[in-house]
Amino acid sequence: MTTRILPAAGDPDAARSIVALLSQLPDAEPAPPVPDSTSLLDALGRLAADSVDELPEVVLVHERIGPVPALELVREVALRFPAVGVVLLSSDTGPGVFSAAMDSGARGLVGLPLHYEELAARVGAAAQWSAGVRRHLGRGAEAVSGPGGRVVTVSGAKGGVGTTFTAVQFALAAAASGRRTALVDLDLQAGDVGSYLDVQFRRSVADLAGIQDISPRVLQDAVYEDRSGLALLLAPADGERGEDLDERATRQVLSALRARYELVVVDCGTQVTGANATAVEQADVAVLVTTPDVVAVRAAKRMVRMWERLQVRKAEDTALVVNRWSRHTEIQPSLIEKITRTRPTRTPVPAAFKELQGVVDAGRVQDLDNRSTVKQALWALAGELGLLAAPQPASGAPAGAGTGAGSALAVRAAGPVARLRRGREG
Repeated sequence: MTTRILPAAGDPDAARSIVALLSQLPDAEPAPPVPDSTSLLDALGRLAADSVDELPEVVLVHERIGPVPALELVREVALRFPAVGVVLLSSDTGPGVFSAAMDSGARGLVGLPLHYEELAARVGAAAQWSAGVRRHLGRGAEAVSGPGGRVVTVSGAKGGVGTTFTAVQFALAAAASGRRTALVDLDLQAGDVGSYLDVQFRRSVADLAGIQDISPRVLQDAVYEDRSGLALLLAPADGERGEDLDERATRQVLSALRARYELVVVDCGTQVTGANATAVEQADVAVLVTTPDVVAVRAAKRMVRMWERLQVRKAEDTALVVNRWSRHTEIQPSLIEKITRTRPTRTPVPAAFKELQGVVDAGRVQDLDNRSTVKQALWALAGELGLLAAPQPASGAPAGAGTGAGSALAVRAAGPVARLRRGREG
């Protein structure tokens, strides 16, 4: 049996030496190495989307991979792609590192510099384990779905574009469709999810920051089960406590939520922090919300470029939502997509704040009337993004919903459009 092996190493010299040694293994089919954690997770995600049979049997993770630390990356691959055997390559093979690697889900530890016999033994054992798991799981899609659901992040280009309202409506739509849904507020200094849903709770996501092993009981204590059907993990009431939630803690929290809920919707706010950048990197779907005005569109472009520089998310892997749209808006969604290079969505959200003002002021957005064009558009978007148990367009969606970038999304070439075009290459 041919063993497909995908190495992940940030150091080009280390990558070359790994591939050279892998090429000597019998029945081995090494893939071109990937240089960082983002590329590895993207590659595995694309392969898993087709079939578990497309995944490599073995993934090798070099100790100096980045930007996600090696052990955290091992844990993430093991959680999201449990039919793949992960082997850690490390210069330290002591009991502490070995124990940490096994706890993270690795199937083996190989010392650096590499030796043929040790590498062959560990790769062979991981490949056999992977084949056994796939046989046990019937080679179906469940083999790659992990013990839980998807993570969806909602970020705003700037303040005031409707980020939190969008995240809340996505979560409500998913819960109404029958999915067990958690809504997490990672706008750590200015989170308003609790205010939008009229919820006050003493626990917050910051309470999970210092916990090494988040058990189901610990998670249950921090989560508020709302009458709307959502499980809420709120931002801390004291904004300074948000600094307690670093990248490692965020990965642990999201992993624990994945294991318990079918869908995890994360409100990431409008600022890039270590916590919400980690969430965007790990997300199965990353949504960026903007409004069709010059300042917001430039902010969206700035956000996307920052994510790319930090190796958090590629522009083409980001779904763009245009909020407060109308046919008379100078800047149309098709132009915004070209400027930001993001992945377009078919359903713009209409400008109809009068429909929302009452429930927003009352802090009861879950009571928004089903006839609201804004609600219909956002719930249709949730279906378009695959967040619903049985995705289908909401009835009565606003004009242009469910259509491509045709006449409804045509670009008008006057006013602010000229200013945007001048700044597109800036």
